[in-house]
Amino acid sequence: MAHIMIDPVTGFRIPDEWLRRSSLEDIEERIESGLWVLLSNGRMLRRGLTTGTTASAACKGAVLSMMGDVDEVDVWTPAGIRVRVKVEASGGRCIARKDAGDHVSDITHGMKIIASASPSERFELVAGEGIGRIGRGGLSADIGRPAISRSAHAQIIKAIEEGVAEAGLSGAVVRLSVPDGRRIALRTLNPSVGVEGGISILGSTGFVEPWNEHLEHDISESLSELDRVVATTGRTGLMYSRMLFPDHTAVLIGSKLDMLRMRTGRETVLCGLPGLILRWAEPEMLDGTGYATVAELIEREPDHPAITRALEHLGKMLPGTRIVLIKRDGSIFRDTGLI
Repeated sequence: MAHIMIDPVTGFRIPDEWLRRSSLEDIEERIESGLWVLLSNGRMLRRGLTTGTTASAACKGAVLSMMGDVDEVDVWTPAGIRVRVKVEASGGRCIARKDAGDHVSDITHGMKIIASASPSERFELVAGEGIGRIGRGGLSADIGRPAISRSAHAQIIKAIEEGVAEAGLSGAVVRLSVPDGRRIALRTLNPSVGVEGGISILGSTGFVEPWNEHLEHDISESLSELDRVVATTGRTGLMYSRMLFPDHTAVLIGSKLDMLRMRTGRETVLCGLPGLILRWAEPEMLDGTGYATVAELIEREPDHPAITRALEHLGKMLPGTRIVLIKRDGSIFRDTGLI
């Protein structure tokens, strides 16, 4: 029986043919590390680390450096994989640099995330300069709260707890900052989605997927050749797509919705959070609504006619494809297959 290789980050079953096309002797070790992605042509691309993983490393390094200099830490990721991250830490202050891997257009590559730690009887994370704040409703946290996702926050707290245990302390207060975060955030989607004053600390898996023209070719090939396929725009969509459509192959396309070239006569689905999908179908859908983001519109007026119009346009763009829009908790917001 052939050895089955599963990508530990995405859960994707790697075809034997892809493995045979690779000449690397340590291919299985690379795949199991979570840090590498195998392409259909046998080539491997390196995953990067999210802002959540980078911040976790900075926080753990800061705690450990209260006891001595630190140049590397290992941290847990939400994918269940531990990774080692190089840091510069001394005297309770640690710098970790964001590594985008082979994602050629990640503008946060090399960005410094800094943590400062002090001993305490409690565990506390303080979000400082360069970390954005939630400015509008419909996002993953209340207005005014730091833009740190639940998964990233849990990852950071675990890193602090590990650092405290390894240092033999009873607790620590850690302040996190991104010196260049405000400037970098202006080049991201944060201003348009309602995150103000800095970057977001994110990461549902802890890893950044690589992206270049080779990976784009593989994805386009999968979308056109598979009989049952569900395309999804992000990690949340990928997770729930596998639950909702277990008989389909889930393909992560990210924001590259223009690649969607699904063949008619097959069982095809587009599944994901509403914002990116609806704005792609109708970029001006919010004009005249009084809302700045799709998330805010859906939260306040889930039956707004602008949503219906965007879905109708999407149906014309992707004839025969079922559209499933989900909320962050996995509940279905709209499903054209039920109409």
